Amino acid sequence: MPLDAAADPVDVWTVVPDDVPAAHRARLATLLNADEAARGARFVRARDRETFVVARALVRCQLSQYGPVAPAQWRFVTNARQCPFVDPEQAGEPPLYFNLSHTDGLVALAIRRGHRVGVDVERISRPVLDDLPERHFAPDEVRDLRSLPAADQAGAFFDYWTLKEAYIKARGLGLALPLDQFAFTLQPAAPPTVRFAPGFDDDVGRWQFWQASPTPDHRLALAVERQGADLPVRLHALRADAPVP
Repeated sequence: MPLDAAADPVDVWTVVPDDVPAAHRARLATLLNADEAARGARFVRARDRETFVVARALVRCQLSQYGPVAPAQWRFVTNARQCPFVDPEQAGEPPLYFNLSHTDGLVALAIRRGHRVGVDVERISRPVLDDLPERHFAPDEVRDLRSLPAADQAGAFFDYWTLKEAYIKARGLGLALPLDQFAFTLQPAAPPTVRFAPGFDDDVGRWQFWQASPTPDHRLALAVERQGADLPVRLHALRADAPVP
């Protein structure tokens, strides 16, 4: 069955960059193009540079499972909001979409042919300003969050935050989309749902949302543009020394 078949899953890969051996990381660095290498070199902290290398190499290696292009040969373009896409000459039909996220201790990548995807991963132990929900969330989200017991609010904050980030990344518009104009409802036994403020330019029916905790310290959210039924999702924990295709 071809990878773009309707029933094929959305694949999400995670990797712990700190676990990647130095020798393997050096091999991964050779896959990056000149622009990526220059961007990585601008990070002040060595750990940030290393995470960048692992993240960009992960994109290249996993994309090569979807098309006849070697990891080092993938080309990327950006839209007006600097959101990256596979070069149309290589994306094929249906187009190959990906989205990348990294935080302290984890990198996450989502790929699907024919469906835009957005992924966000956050370390749930990082500090959050007390008024951050009030400044960035929709009023209904703030109400639902603040109605929880105080001990549960920090974890719920990252449920909302990762969902909102995944959605705006899937749209390819970033923070041009006002975060308070769409609201998620968290449901214990069902996937999250979204609703839009009046006049917001989107249709709730074309989006699927999915969440996971890939490690005890991280929360991940996925947004998938689709028509019809939800797509299956597969989460893969990639070996830190996985061979390069």
